[in-house]
Amino acid sequence: MFVFRSSYTHTNTPQVVGLTGGIATGKSTVSAQLKSFGLPVVDADLIAREVVEPGTPALARIVKHFGEDILLPSGYLNRPKLGSIVFNDEAKRKVLNGIVHPAVRKAMFWAVIRNWLKGHKLCILDVPLLVEGGLWKWVGKVVVVYWCVKSVHLPLSHKD
Repeated sequence: MFVFRSSYTHTNTPQVVGLTGGIATGKSTVSAQLKSFGLPVVDADLIAREVVEPGTPALARIVKHFGEDILLPSGYLNRPKLGSIVFNDEAKRKVLNGIVHPAVRKAMFWAVIRNWLKGHKLCILDVPLLVEGGLWKWVGKVVVVYWCVKSVHLPLSHKD
């Protein structure tokens, strides 16, 4: 059972809450539950995919740096192929992150603004690396989803 408790009090000032947590802790479940309450949730993982879709400036920059070989015939990014290029090369990974991360942050910022303009006074930022990426500075409160059991052996779904 999921219980949402917060010290959030309704104000006329728009608020942003950061939602974070490790892999297989239930963060996606919490995010879905918050959406079911009618709260707008800005999902960083989803945005990270959107900013590299065909026709986007980020994808054009990635192709310029890594070559057209990292594209599928459909024009979409070949994530496994790009992953194999940057996995063991820190310099190339930094280049990729330097392209993708600013695009994701910009899209997240505008998603929050759009929600505020729609009249939402509370917006949730669902960001796996909220603290590590410094995005905790954007939020008024941070919610951490964690699983506190001595020994948990859950099969993790494949995420690329």
